[in-house]
Amino acid sequence: MKLIFSAAAAKTLTKLPVKDGAALMSKLQQVAANPMGQFPWVKRLTHRPGFRIRQGDWRAIYNLNYDADKMTVEKIAKRDEVYK
Repeated sequence: MKLIFSAAAAKTLTKLPVKDGAALMSKLQQVAANPMGQFPWVKRLTHRPGFRIRQGDWRAIYNLNYDADKMTVEKIAKRDEVYK
């Protein structure tokens, strides 16, 4: 699956601390390689479509499009800001 970032998500990813950014990117790549896999850091969102990945205090919200074979990362933010 192709991993695509929104402009805001890409900008935030570049500004993350190096350790958190690298770990989050690794997790995103693992999910993109196997979107149906069971990962403890991935959860389905309850009040809107999509999923989230947790890395420390950071969260990445993404959607899967199986028809286009794309995983789109919509937003990356701290836990208290990401769901707003």
